Amino acid sequence: MHRLSRALGVILLLFAMVALVVDGTKSLGAGGDIVITPLAQQWQDLAPESYAGSQSWVNETAGPGFWELAALPILGLPAWAIFGVLGIFLYWLGQKREKTEVFIN
Repeated sequence: MHRLSRALGVILLLFAMVALVVDGTKSLGAGGDIVITPLAQQWQDLAPESYAGSQSWVNETAGPGFWELAALPILGLPAWAIFGVLGIFLYWLGQKREKTEVFIN
């Protein structure tokens, strides 16, 4: 379980780096303006059918207002931030704990 969590964490950190490089190159191409691409926009650009399917599934499963109230604020964050935080958390979760010996007098 530790290896799987660490591997997923590393993969998500790689996704975060790729998303950061994409935003960096867009910023360089925009004449120095900082471009931050939200996850929803990147998802729509890469797989619009998947985005629409997920939206309809969430609306059917959790209710019609859940997508706008809960999912869109999270998807509005930068992709590199979401992938980075999740990657760090999974990598941290997958670390092996050191056994400590406790001596009681």
